[in-house]
Amino acid sequence: QLNMAKKKEAFLKEFREGPLLFKPTYKFDLDSEVYDTSEKKRKPAWTDRILWKVKNLSAVASKEGEFPGEENVVSVTLHNYISHMSYGISDHKPVTGTFKLEMKPLVSDPLVVLNAEGEWSAEHDVVIRYSTGPEFPSSAWDWIGLFQVTFRHVKDYVTYAWVEDDEISSSTDSKQVYMSASEIPKMGGEFLLCYYSNNLQSIAGISEPFQV
Repeated sequence: QLNMAKKKEAFLKEFREGPLLFKPTYKFDLDSEVYDTSEKKRKPAWTDRILWKVKNLSAVASKEGEFPGEENVVSVTLHNYISHMSYGISDHKPVTGTFKLEMKPLVSDPLVVLNAEGEWSAEHDVVIRYSTGPEFPSSAWDWIGLFQVTFRHVKDYVTYAWVEDDEISSSTDSKQVYMSASEIPKMGGEFLLCYYSNNLQSIAGISEPFQV
């Protein structure tokens, strides 16, 4: 029935499914692995299914004049597709699929390159050097945050510096900003710097880890 629908309905044609290597998952007597023993005696069927489709972003972008000739930026691989026969609270047996998702970077060169200058400690102000690409949309609201290497969210910063208000030098190749010694954690550890872009609403550059 599903294969017939995929041939007939255009929106289903690009959807994929893994091989059905498990028994039909419908219809069971409750709390058992016995197929329907009621008066209807429904035929077993693979009713519960998992289909997937990867939107071809490259094809869309190519139509708009971006990323010509690039292969799809997302790939999906099905690792397993199984039913779980031990569940008995329904006349269906649940089905799960495990996938590997690979995302290829759209930008090969970093938008912002960051470096922690000199020795970092809580005993003196510290200096950050950074450079941006020629087309980078910088903003006065951009900032550079000091993060522990285990950070999970952009709000996990220990402290930060505004790229404009805390600037101490500027040249055609790079700029420097400072962070106050009073904001540097005394306990030390391994940290990194992240440049947050207000226009892009995301982190645009991450430094190599360094010791404080």
